[in-house]
Formats: sequence, structure tokens, C-alpha cells
Amino acid sequence: MRTQERTIDQTIVDTVVGAVERRVHRLCREYAERLQFHGWHHVGFVRAKAVGFAAHNGADRSVVEVAALVHDVNYLVRRNSPAAAGRSLRLEILAECGVPADVARWIDEIVDEAEMATRGRDISLEAQALSDADTLFKALPVTPVVLAHRYLRENGLSLRELADKIVGEQCDVHDEGYYFYNPEAAATYSRWATANLQLWQCIKEAVDDPTVVELLDAVAS
Repeated sequence: MRTQERTIDQTIVDTVVGAVERRVHRLCREYAERLQFHGWHHVGFVRAKAVGFAAHNGADRSVVEVAALVHDVNYLVRRNSPAAAGRSLRLEILAECGVPADVARWIDEIVDEAEMATRGRDISLEAQALSDADTLFKALPVTPVVLAHRYLRENGLSLRELADKIVGEQCDVHDEGYYFYNPEAAATYSRWATANLQLWQCIKEAVDDPTVVELLDAVAS
């Protein structure tokens, strides 16, 4: 876990953040059909929440904000991919927008560190802020109702595959007590997270019922 890093020069923070925002927004708009789940609506939510969590935990807010803007560009590179798949594109965007190379590498490491599938208990404050924001988006009660079908289409997954992914990646982290790093986030949103994971566990069990499978096939046809 990194504790000290060079950050973005405060005299150019607004310029750099604005440039990254415009670049990512343009990509999200251009590839909106491909980014049905991880589009600008997702980026904007994660950005806003991550900055708030960074202000609370003492992380570098400008670095967290930029990390939130570029954290899911891997989905432009390959469907259903890990954050690391977007490294080259992420660093290219950051370089084009004036982020110093060492800070860009740090931001890329924060994105990797915050990823649900591989994150640990002791990650940097910046990764904690980003992770909590992205995790909250997953735990929102509206996400499985309004957005899950978009994730399926975007990533070419079946309902069974998505249920396996969510339960496999999130349940242990939840049970081990660091689903959220921010204590206030945990106190406020853990009930949502628990209900969400219970729902997906039930879905995972339901798709093992042959009659349910027939129902899903009928709906899809």
C-alpha cells in the first residue's frame, strides 16, 4: 500500500481534470452502444461518490477523481475484462491530458488495487475511496432492476454467468468485513449490499431449476 506519492500540480488540477473528463465523456458518447452499463452514467456516479469518500478519508482527491474517470476504460478494449486490460488506453488518455507520467502510473495502480475481484483488506486510501464508490454502484437497490440487463448485453454474459461472478467475487469480501472501507458507508449501505448479494445468491440457485431455465429460454426467444 502506497502512502506518499507525487500528486497533480494544484495549479493545473482543474485543467487536467477537465481534460480527462472531456476525453472520457467523448469516448462514452462515441461508444455508448458498447458501454450500456459502464457508460457515462456509471462514471459520473463513481466520480462523485469517490471524491466524497476521498474527502472523508484523507486521500488525494484530485488523483481519486481522475482515477474514477478512467477506471473502466478496459471495457472499451475488451468485453468482460479486468481493469488491467485498459492500462495502455488509460495511460494514453492521461498522457494526452497532461497528467505527469509518474502520477499516471500511480492512478493506474489505484484502479488495479481497487478492483473488486482482487482487492484486499489493506489497500491505499485512494483505492479505498474509488473502491467504495464503485462498490456502492453495485450495491444500489436499483442496479439489479434497472441496469443488470445492460451489464449482460455489454459483456455478453448469461444470467447464470453474472450471478456466478457477483457471488464469487463479492460474497467473501462482504463476509470478511471489508465490502466497504469507509465506516460511514458501511453503516449506511451495508443493508443494501447484503440484500443485493442475497438476491444474486437466490438467482444463482434459481437458474439451477430446469423449469426456471425453460422460463428464461421462453422469455429470450
